[in-house]
This record gives sequence, C-alpha cells and structure tokens, in this order.
Amino acid sequence: MAIKIKKDITVREDAGLGEGGVPTVAPKNLNSQEAQRYNEYLKGKATQGLLSALDKKWTDNYNKNRYEILKGKVTQGIQLTAAEQAESDFLINQGIQGFGNPVTIGITTGTPIGISTGTPTGLDETTAGKISAYNLLFDEFDQYDLGFLVSDIKKILLEGSLDPAEFSLKVRGTDAYKTRFAANDARVAKGLKALSPAAYIALEDQYQEVMRQYGLPESYYAKTGTGVQEGFRKLIENDVSNIELEDRISTAQKRVLNANPEVSQALKQFYPDITNGDILAYTLDPKNAIENIKRKVTSAEIGGAAIQAGLKTGMARAEQLGTYGVDKATAEKGYSAIGGGLERGSQLASIYGQDPYTQTTAEEEVFNLQGAQGARKQRQKVAGLEQATFGAKTGITSGALARDRAGAY
Repeated sequence: MAIKIKKDITVREDAGLGEGGVPTVAPKNLNSQEAQRYNEYLKGKATQGLLSALDKKWTDNYNKNRYEILKGKVTQGIQLTAAEQAESDFLINQGIQGFGNPVTIGITTGTPIGISTGTPTGLDETTAGKISAYNLLFDEFDQYDLGFLVSDIKKILLEGSLDPAEFSLKVRGTDAYKTRFAANDARVAKGLKALSPAAYIALEDQYQEVMRQYGLPESYYAKTGTGVQEGFRKLIENDVSNIELEDRISTAQKRVLNANPEVSQALKQFYPDITNGDILAYTLDPKNAIENIKRKVTSAEIGGAAIQAGLKTGMARAEQLGTYGVDKATAEKGYSAIGGGLERGSQLASIYGQDPYTQTTAEEEVFNLQGAQGARKQRQKVAGLEQATFGAKTGITSGALARDRAGAY
C-alpha cells in the first residue's frame, strides 16, 4: 500500500515509514522512482535544517549510488539526458554526495572521468572514436527531438564493425528513420532530392505556420508519437513550397469559403466532386494542380456572378470566359449589364423578325469575345428599329449593355 510523505511524494508503507509518512527507520527496498521521490523529500527537510543523522547517511549513500550509475553510463558510451547531466553537474560542483558532511569519492576539482559527455578516457582508439562519432550523431538528431533514431541502434553502432563514417547512413537506413521521413523515398522515386532532417523539419514547420495563420484546425498538422505530421507527407512528396501552400489555402478560403454563396453554388454545380465542406481538402491535395484549382474557382466566380444577376451559365461557358480574362469583378459588372437589357432585346428581336438576341449574343459584346462586332451590330439594329417605330430609346440602347459598364478588355 502506498502512502503520502508529502504532496506528490508517495512511497510504500513497507519502506520503513510510520503513520502519517514520518520515517521511523531508514527507508528500504525502494525502487528507483520511490528513492528519487524520497530524496526530494529530504532536500526539503535540508532547506529547513531538519535533517537527522539517519537522513544524512541515507542521502550520502543515495547520491554516491547515483554518481556511480551516471559514471557507468558514460563509460559505456551512453548519452546522458539533460536531467542526468544536470544531476551529475550538481554532484561534481558541490563536491558532495549528500546533504550531510561532504563525502568525496576520489573527486577533487574539475570534471571527473566518466561524467563528461565527451569521449571517455581509458578506452582504445577505435572504441573512443565510435563513441565520439555516436555522440556527435546523437546531438545532431536530438536537437530536433529525434535522438531516439540514433539511440535505438546504439548497440549496433558501437559494437558492430561499422566505421564511424558509416553511422549516419546506418541510421538513415532504419525503419524508424524511413517512417519519420517517409516522403523522401517518394521524392527520390520522382527524381527529386531527398531532404535532410533539418530541411525536412524546417519545411514542416513552415507548413504548420501557414496553417496556423489561416486558422486551420490543429487536426491538419497534428503529430503522431514519433513526430510525423501525416498531413504534410503528400505536400513534401510533391515538392510543394510553403508559398504554394499559402496560395492554395488562400484560394479556398478567400475566394470560396468567405465569398458570396453564389460562388459555392456554382462550384457545386460545375464540379460535383468538390463540395463546400471539402474545398480545403481538395486544394491541399497536391494531385490537384494549383493552376487547375484556380481555373475552377474562377469559373465558379463567373457562374456566381451570373446567378447574382438572375441569369444562368454552364461550366464550359464559364471556363471559356475565364480564358478571355474575365474574373469575378468583371463578371459581376458584365452580367449586371446583360441582365438589365437581355429581356427587352430578346423581345425586340422577336417582334421585328430579327435573329434571336440571346444571353450568348450579349456576352460576346459585353466581354469582347469572338463575334463581339456582330453582336454589337445586332443589338444596334433592333434598338434602331424600336426607336424608328416609337421615336424613343429602347432599354438596350440606354447603356445597359455598354462596354464601359462591363469593363473594357
């Protein structure tokens, strides 16, 4: 059964603690975690000047044991963690192994052999060289929180026949490394260069920053336990830069999600495979080229402008208008003008037996498409017939279809 000594410090009753967590004898049979917690408890007593002789003896033994453990790790070429290094520095700098009387174990000044994180002395040149190379490689990866990729194969590196110059290649050949940097194999298969860990992680960081700036949910850049951001793999595989990624997200957000609803309506009508709900997923998928995405969005903006004016247009026509340089702004002006005179123009053409005056005819003139000159003459002809008959201007000559209202090209 476990009891509390102090807040957040718990050990077993059979460790030699009496009722309420007050030591009656020196704690015994503690596992490493319990011993560490009990040591922290005694540190608190030490700051208050409350250590007993029993306490001092216990801390002396505990810290001497900890020193030997750390010394043994480094002698074997094991990289100390930051916490372990801080602990070893404390023991060395204070020159004590407990909170009672100073106890030395052959250490006077400076850093003792076996506690340095450099190359241990007393080793043959080959082993020392391997340990040094291992430590350098570990440090290189650990700065990106990837030290485990190196430490997982430490035994192979240090005890195998590999030359230290081959350590890096060995690490890059492990399944763990390939999983963490999964996009590299696909890049090489496509004729692209594999990215170094530094470049790979830097690109991931840039992607994440762009997504945060645009307010995308964290699910778009969530990390697995090994640090992999699955949503970024396809982007890296296809050499998508952070600038292109921002362009893709901006296109989806500013031109569709945050635009007038008619744009989304036209997008769904023209391209049923894209819905408003997954427009972000569609634009983030590298298999959909950014230029094709923009072309489709432009077509949807043109279709949306027609809907706003009470008109209709199809995907093929909207895409054709896009190739003529029509964008959202000019489409809105143009269709507003067309909507103001189309009905009357159609009526007049029918009354006077002229060729039908259709939306297509008006679009040719307003957007300056092929056939614009013929469309203009047709409008002018029916407008002239109306004026000759009634002596007044018709709706389609009042400027409703004038090019200056649709934007000149």
